[in-house]
Amino acid sequence: MHAEPSRFQESNLWSTPIRDLGLTLEGTRLEPILAEFEQELRQVGITRLKPRWYLSTEWGVPFETIAIAIPFYLARPDLTALHAEKVGHIEGFNRADILRYLRHEMGHVVNYAYRLYDDEEWVKQFGSITQPYSEEYSPEPFSRRYVRHLPGWYAQKHPDEDWAETFAVWMTPALDWRAEYGAWPIASAKLAYASRTMAALRNRDPEVTSTDLDEDVGDIEYSLGQYYGNDAGSTENLPPGLDGALQAIFEDLTGSDAISPVHSLKPAGDLIRRLEPELMANVFRWTGHFPERTRVLLRYLAERATQLDQGYLAHREDSAIIALTTLVTGLAMNHVQRGSYLP
Repeated sequence: MHAEPSRFQESNLWSTPIRDLGLTLEGTRLEPILAEFEQELRQVGITRLKPRWYLSTEWGVPFETIAIAIPFYLARPDLTALHAEKVGHIEGFNRADILRYLRHEMGHVVNYAYRLYDDEEWVKQFGSITQPYSEEYSPEPFSRRYVRHLPGWYAQKHPDEDWAETFAVWMTPALDWRAEYGAWPIASAKLAYASRTMAALRNRDPEVTSTDLDEDVGDIEYSLGQYYGNDAGSTENLPPGLDGALQAIFEDLTGSDAISPVHSLKPAGDLIRRLEPELMANVFRWTGHFPERTRVLLRYLAERATQLDQGYLAHREDSAIIALTTLVTGLAMNHVQRGSYLP
């Protein structure tokens, strides 16, 4: 029922300060991807602005710098696997996904390097960069006012993110943004602004060239154990009342055949645990419900399904997956829009 303790917890690595792990970009799978991204920059005419790459705790660009932070766990396969085990969601799970994040972060670099956020038209298109920035946001899925790039309707989080997402779409190779967003006039206008702006900046040196780093991997004193912690997430905010939904799903998937000894039921809790990684990623992509919250919700549902002895006939597994996906998506949408899973 529960995952085996990570082998990292049984080794010195778990307690070693991250700065002492010897992590660098050189010689890793990230190195050729960064070279490929630099080629993408040249292809769109960005030759006078050269970002600095470094490893840190998460993706990001410190304000008024041109330094792009890349999650340290992407530098080694074993650390990537550990992050998947502990968090369940990897921002940069393969080459294409890493490039996707690099394009987004490069949007921040361009914004800060040329102080676009002070431009009157930038403010008109995206809003004021001084708008309060909060990790919590309630996106409107499928809004035609914003582009789609990173999962979770990320452009809707803040004007700075709206620009970064718009820039990323603009520079994505082989993407015809005019056709893709032709029926979305507001998003299309933002992309047209990005296109005009980048053409105007082609031969301009950046105004900001600072490469001050925020939490460089070589300075991180805490260990992997401290970084990940031991709390898998609290279920305190999960409401009672979900048992009935689970029972309704699995009652429909057993039927009268369940009383026959020739039919054995597969445990519903095991199925929910197996679906966890894909549901976390896809629910976040299409609803904006954070993966860490979806993980807590799924583990609660799996535990309740086990305690309620819920199961399904093997040949009805596809139906069980569809029903569970629909339930979790509906709950996630409630939380995004209302701040709670149930009214």
